[in-house]
Amino acid sequence: MAVPEESEAERHGRDLRRIPSPKPLARTPAPRNPAPRRRTGLRRAATLITLAPIAILAFTLTLALVYSVATPPSTLMLGRWLTLQGAQRDSVKLEAIAPALVQAVMASEDQRFCLHNGVDWGALRDVVDDEEGPSRGASTITMQTVKNVFLWPGRSYIRKGLEIPLAVMADAVWGKRRTMEIYLNVAEWGEGIFGAEAAARHWFRKSARDLSRNEAALLAAVLPNPILRSAGKPTRGVRAIAARIQSRMGQVDGLMGCLKR
Repeated sequence: MAVPEESEAERHGRDLRRIPSPKPLARTPAPRNPAPRRRTGLRRAATLITLAPIAILAFTLTLALVYSVATPPSTLMLGRWLTLQGAQRDSVKLEAIAPALVQAVMASEDQRFCLHNGVDWGALRDVVDDEEGPSRGASTITMQTVKNVFLWPGRSYIRKGLEIPLAVMADAVWGKRRTMEIYLNVAEWGEGIFGAEAAARHWFRKSARDLSRNEAALLAAVLPNPILRSAGKPTRGVRAIAARIQSRMGQVDGLMGCLKR
C-alpha cells in the first residue's frame, strides 16, 4: 500500500516541534540599597551606647545593696586571687575594732567624715596635683572605700571622676557606720594583708579590738603606702607621722557621732 506523501506544511510543523523552546532569561537582581542596613547598625550601636551606662549603674547599685549586708572583697584582693597570690583578711564588725583605730583613721584620712555626703567638696577643690593627678588628700574615707571596692588603684582624673558619684551613692546606701566598717575591712595594711583584724594579728599579734592608741596610730600612718611603710617595723618617719596622728585623735572624738548606733 502506498504511503501518502508528506506535505510541505506537515514537514515544516514537524521541524518546528524539534526546535527546543528558548529558556527564559534569568532576571538580574536589583542592587540592594545598603542604607537601611547601615541605619539599622547605627540604631543598634546607639542603643548599646545608651543602655551600657544604665546597665553598669544598675549592676553597681545591685552590688552596693549586696555589700550593705555582706563584706565585699577589694579589687586588690580580687587581683591577688586571680593571679594565685594569697590574701589575709578576717572581716569583723565595727564593734569588734578598737575605737582608737577608728579615731586614728579619721584623724589621718578624713576628719570631716561625719559632716559630708561622701565627698568633701572644699577639699576636692583645694587639693589637686597637676603633675600626678588628684592627691590622696582630696579623698574622703567614703571615696577611698568605693575605690577599693569598685575601682582600680593608681591616680587619674578618670578614676577620681568615677569616685565622686560612687561615693555619694555609697553614703546614701550604706550610711556612715557601714562605710567605715567596710573601709576597715578592705584597707590594705601590707603585702596581701587586708582589713584591721588581719593587720592587728599580723603586726601586733592581737585582735583588732585590743589595739592600743599607739598601735592604731601606726596602722593609720602606713595607710597611704602600706607596701613601703610598715606598722610592725616602723621607720623614724612612720613613727613621726603616727605621733602627729595620735595628737589629733582627741580632736575627732566629738566628730564621731555618725558612727554611734
